[in-house]
Amino acid sequence: MAIHKQIEGETLMNKKYTLGALGAAMLLSSTLAVAEGNRYTPTYKVEITNITSNVQFTPVLAVTHRPALQLFELGEPASPELSLLAEGGATGPLQTLLDAFPSQVGDTETTEGLLGPGETVSFRIKASHRYRSLSLAAMLLPTNDTFVALNNVPLPRRYRSTYFAEAYDAGSEPNDEICANIPGPQCGGEGPSPEFGGEGFVHISPGIHGEADLAASAYDWRSSVAKVVITRVR
Repeated sequence: MAIHKQIEGETLMNKKYTLGALGAAMLLSSTLAVAEGNRYTPTYKVEITNITSNVQFTPVLAVTHRPALQLFELGEPASPELSLLAEGGATGPLQTLLDAFPSQVGDTETTEGLLGPGETVSFRIKASHRYRSLSLAAMLLPTNDTFVALNNVPLPRRYRSTYFAEAYDAGSEPNDEICANIPGPQCGGEGPSPEFGGEGFVHISPGIHGEADLAASAYDWRSSVAKVVITRVR
């Protein structure tokens, strides 16, 4: 299930519940969390390397969760919280949404600062036998609403796993490539656009076309944009 569908219902112990029963579900989740706190809690080191030539990443939001959860579905609309991240790099709204579902989410972590080409950022995040998947997302600069993401990948049971993360378009803002509509050091424009007119669904990013203020020769990319190494440390 995608996170935007969590608003309508969520799976808990193979049953559906709505937000009207969220309080009871969160109480049950807290009880389960206490019981699980007495067990061994795996911890993972996540290293993210920007492998583009001239694109920056905003702070990265990462989450460990149950395998049923997804940040997005290709071909479906992005949640408002994911759109805010993709258009302006804001991790707070999506992190708050994820933290509100403890029955599905184990831990969330956010990095600090921009990640430049060739640079690596690392952090630690907790998981468990229930929360055995990882997702992460960060905006790409300079773009209108493109983000790098891993969407529901399995955590390694032992040692480490390496992934190459793709860039996705949230479909929530037109790709006009006008700097006034793009935040960050390259453009210094606004973040979330007040206008509509995007594709309306999440899809693989087509990259930079050089249509307005952004030169494709400087900012375009092909294939993966990040290398992600996940190592179990305990």
